[in-house]
Amino acid sequence: RSTLGPALDKATGTLLYNAAARLRDPKHLSFLVGYIARREILTDLQLSAALEYVRSHPLEPLDAADFEQACGVGVCVTPEQIEEAVEAVISKHRAELLAERYHFNMGLLMGEARSRLRWADGKTIKNEVDLQVLHLLGPKTEADLEKKPKAAKARLIPAERQKVAVVENGEVGTETESLLEQLRGEALKFHKPGENYKTEGYVVTPNTMALLKQHLAITGGQVRTRFPPEPNGILHIGHAKAINFNFGYAKANGGVCFLRYDDTNPEKEEEKYFTAIWEMVEWLGYKPYAVTHASDYFDQLYTWALELIRRGQAYVCHQKVEEIKGHNPPPSPWRDRPVEESLLLFEDMRKGKFGEGEATLRMKLVMEDGKMDPVAYRVKFTPHHRTGDKWCIYPTYDYTHCLCDSIEHITHSLCTKEFQARRSSYFWLCNALDVYCPVQWEYGRLNLLYTVVSKRKIIRLVETGAVRDWDDPRLFTLTALRRRGFPPEAINNFCARVGVRDRMGWGRWMHPLANVVTQAVPQVGVTVAQATMEPHLLEACAREVLNEQAPRAMAVLEPLKVTITNFPAPKALEILVPNFPADESRGFHKVPFQSTVYIEETDFREETDKGYKRLALGQPVGLRHAGYVIAVQNVIKDASGHVTELEVICTKSDVAEKPKAFIHWVSDPLVCEVRLYERLFLHKNPEDPSEVPGGFLSDLNPDSLRVVHNALVDSSVLSARPFDKFQFERLGYFSVDPDSEEGKMVFNRTVTLKEDPGKA
Repeated sequence: RSTLGPALDKATGTLLYNAAARLRDPKHLSFLVGYIARREILTDLQLSAALEYVRSHPLEPLDAADFEQACGVGVCVTPEQIEEAVEAVISKHRAELLAERYHFNMGLLMGEARSRLRWADGKTIKNEVDLQVLHLLGPKTEADLEKKPKAAKARLIPAERQKVAVVENGEVGTETESLLEQLRGEALKFHKPGENYKTEGYVVTPNTMALLKQHLAITGGQVRTRFPPEPNGILHIGHAKAINFNFGYAKANGGVCFLRYDDTNPEKEEEKYFTAIWEMVEWLGYKPYAVTHASDYFDQLYTWALELIRRGQAYVCHQKVEEIKGHNPPPSPWRDRPVEESLLLFEDMRKGKFGEGEATLRMKLVMEDGKMDPVAYRVKFTPHHRTGDKWCIYPTYDYTHCLCDSIEHITHSLCTKEFQARRSSYFWLCNALDVYCPVQWEYGRLNLLYTVVSKRKIIRLVETGAVRDWDDPRLFTLTALRRRGFPPEAINNFCARVGVRDRMGWGRWMHPLANVVTQAVPQVGVTVAQATMEPHLLEACAREVLNEQAPRAMAVLEPLKVTITNFPAPKALEILVPNFPADESRGFHKVPFQSTVYIEETDFREETDKGYKRLALGQPVGLRHAGYVIAVQNVIKDASGHVTELEVICTKSDVAEKPKAFIHWVSDPLVCEVRLYERLFLHKNPEDPSEVPGGFLSDLNPDSLRVVHNALVDSSVLSARPFDKFQFERLGYFSVDPDSEEGKMVFNRTVTLKEDPGKA
C-alpha cells in the first residue's frame, strides 16, 4: 500500500495478496511485489509463471531478463493476433464444428488458442471464439438447445474388490485395493528427483544446485527410497506399512528401494534380527535393490565428523546423559571450546581413552522440539557384529541417518511422524557438510488395538510365559502373523486401506544454519495422523485373500462318532471333493467315506426347536460332498448320560427328501492338534494406565489360546507343509504350524469364516 498509495486498484491488490499467500520463501517477495506494483505482472497467469520461476531458481540473484521472458513481462498481444489464432483453430476443427454444431466442446478451441498465445487475455479469447463460431454456424436452433445425451458410464467396481498391480518378488502381481495407484498419485505431490529445492522448507545453499546436478548424474533421475530398520527386534504390523510405503512408492514410480540396517547400537543387535527382517521384507513381496548397513559407512561418517568439528559445527562435551535429558537441559559449558581441542579429544574418544558416558560429540543446532545440540557420537566398548573391535565410538541416529541417505542418493526419505522433530537436524547436517541433501517426508504410524508392539513389552511377555516367543500367533509381529496364517497379500491390502491420501498438517521449524524460522512447511501426501485400527479390519483382509487362495478341507474339532448301519458298500468309498466349490475347474481331492464317520457334537441335538436345522431325532441332514442324507435311528450314551455315538441310516441324496442342512464330516481321519486364538488382551489399549491401571501384564486374556489336542482332519491335508493354508469348511481358515511333525500335524486358526459381531 505504501508503494502504490491510493492508486492501488482491486486487480493489483488481488495479485499482491495472492503473491504473498502463495510464495513460501519470503526472500523473493519484494522482487515480485515490484513487478506487480509497476504493473509489469498484470494477470494471475503471469503470477503463476512468476511463482514457478522463483521456485525453480532458488539461488540469488535472479536473472531479471530470463524471469521477464518466462513470465511474459512486456508481451503485448494485439486483437489481430487473437483473431488470427482463433481463426486458425476453428479452421482446424471446421468439419467437426459443422457436424456437431454447438454440441462441440468449445473448451477445446479455447485451450488451443491459449496455447498459441500464452499471455493473451482469456476473456478476450473467449469473446473472439464465440464471435467466430456464431459467424460459422449462425444462431442456435432448437436442436442445438437440446441437451447432448450422456454416454453410459462403466459400472465401477467397489474399491475393496479392485484388482490392481502390486510388487511381488520384485515383479508386478495382483492384490485387492490400489496401494500402488495411491502411491503413484503421491508422485504428483512429492518433489521430482533433482527438484528437492521445490519442497517447501528445503534449505538451499550456494552449493545446492551443483550437488543436485551431481545427484541426477548418479541416479539418472530415478526415485530412490530406503527402509532403515534397527536390527534389535522383530518387525511388527507398523513396519509393514513402512515397508509398503517405501518399497511401494519406489516401485510405483519406477524407482528402487534399499534395505538398510541401522546397526549403530551393537549392544542390542543380534544376527537373528538381521535375518528375520530381510525374510519378512521378501515375504511381503518386495525385493531390495541393495542390502546395506549403516556400518558400511563408518569410515566415511568418522571423516565427516572430523570435518564438522573443523567447521565449528560440533564439539566434544562431558555432560552426563542425565544432564542433557529432557527439553530444557543446561547449555554445555564446552560448547565453545576451541576446534583443535575438540579434534584431539574426539581422537581420544576413538582410541578408547574415555569411559562410556564420559565424553560425547555434539552438533551445534536446535531441533524443532527445542532439543539442543543432539549427540553425534558416543563411547561404547561393545564389539560390533560386522566391524568387530575396530570402533569404540558409534554414531547416533541423528547423525547417521541423513548422511547414509545422502551417500545412497535417496530422493525421498519417508519416515513416521515422530521423526518430524529431527527434520531440521537432517537438513542442517547435510548442508553443514556441503553434501547432497535428500528430502524427508513424514507419514502417520499404524497401530492396532488390543496389542502391544514395543520390543521391551514383548520381551516381558516372553519372559513371563504369557506368549511363547516373538512369533507367538497372538502377537502382531510379522513373524507371528505369518505363523498364524495371515497371507502377505492381506497385510499389504490392509496397509493400502489405511490410506495415503489424507492431507498432512503444517509445521514451523527453525533451521539453525540459516538462523531463521522458515515459513510453514506443508507435508502433503501421506496420512499424518496416527492410524489406530481394529484387528477385525486386518482379519477381513485375510478372509478376502484366503477365500481365493485356501483350498477346502473338512475337520471336526469336537467329534461325535456316527455309525452308518446300512452303509451301501462293503468297503470304503472315495469321494471327490472340490478344492474350491465355487470353481470346480481348480481341481478336486479325494476323501474316504466309510461306515464310521465323525461329525461335530454341536451338529446333533436329541430335541429340536424352531430354527434348528441340523441333525436331530426325526430331522435328517445331508453330508457335504458325500451325496448321502443320514437319519438317526439310535442314540448311544455313557453312564453319565452323555451322547457317545449315533447309529444312523443313509439314503442317496437324489432319492431322499431334501434336508434342511448339510454338515461337514470326516472318515478315517488324521488326529491333529488345532490351536484356536482370541485376542491376547482384554482392553483396547492395554498400555493406557487410565484403561488398565495395573499395567499391560494384568490385562491378559485367560482364554486367548485354546488347544484342541485330538481334532480330526480329513486325510487330504497329509502332505501339507508348514504355512500351507486351508479352509476347514464351516470352521474357519487354518494354517499348518511349524511345530508339526510326522504323525501329528498342528494347525493354527487364522480367522473364523465370518466376523464375530461382538469384536467389531
